Amino acid sequence: MRRNPLFRIITLLERFSMLLLFCILIFIASLLGGAVPLFIKPTHRRIQLAMSFIGGVMAGVAILDLLPEALELGETKAVMLWLLAGFLTIFLLERFLPSHCHEVGEQEHDSCGHEHKLTWVGAFLGLSLHSVLAGVALGAAWQAGGMPIALGVFVAIILHKPFDGLTLVAMMRIAKVIRSKVLVANVVFAFGVPVGVLFFHFSGGASHELVSAALAFSAGMFLCISLSDLLPELQFHGHDRISLTLSLIAGLGCAWGISSMHSHDEHSDSHVESSTLHEH
Repeated sequence: MRRNPLFRIITLLERFSMLLLFCILIFIASLLGGAVPLFIKPTHRRIQLAMSFIGGVMAGVAILDLLPEALELGETKAVMLWLLAGFLTIFLLERFLPSHCHEVGEQEHDSCGHEHKLTWVGAFLGLSLHSVLAGVALGAAWQAGGMPIALGVFVAIILHKPFDGLTLVAMMRIAKVIRSKVLVANVVFAFGVPVGVLFFHFSGGASHELVSAALAFSAGMFLCISLSDLLPELQFHGHDRISLTLSLIAGLGCAWGISSMHSHDEHSDSHVESSTLHEH
């Protein structure tokens, strides 16, 4: 019997309802982050503390969640190669398409104190590709184990995403881009993660090898963002050493907590499965 296409769509939405909710929340977080420079000027201290916390979350999720899952699904050497590939991809992106500047302010023009000059076009391209890859990470995590595994990736993305939107919109304001174009760019950029999720699922990514590769690649991506972009702030700002370090530890603790929940859920599922087999 042939099923109604509408019934198939409803079934698909029910199956991926939580993943859809994740995408919607990330989309909203990106829009809100991009709206901040239009209404509120963030303080230097708040941004530094938040970046340290997010850096800890991303490093912890990569090491405690993504990498172990990738190793479980794939061969060790292949996983490590994909890990390096993810790390190198983001490094080269930020090297040749500079996309992050967390010191953007209204008085700064075209530069954030680094060697290179930033343009909002380069930021848009680099951050958009970064967002699509993050969406691939979320799709791979969901494919690997549903909610327990995807939760860690979701937390890392939704915490980092507003800063990407903030960076992009702030740079466009510095470049004196007209407001309508800024709003359009903010909305288009916010679709990056959902596009990455769709790309992963509709490209037939059901094999363990592909899921393992995507998770390892994403782990390398998160590690690069954390270690080369966010956490160096700990070294550059000696006047806030204690608070920034505590913020980093809090981020790592958050990642550890997510990983612990994941392990507990896996243990509970295994116990239930064993009990069911015993009863039969």
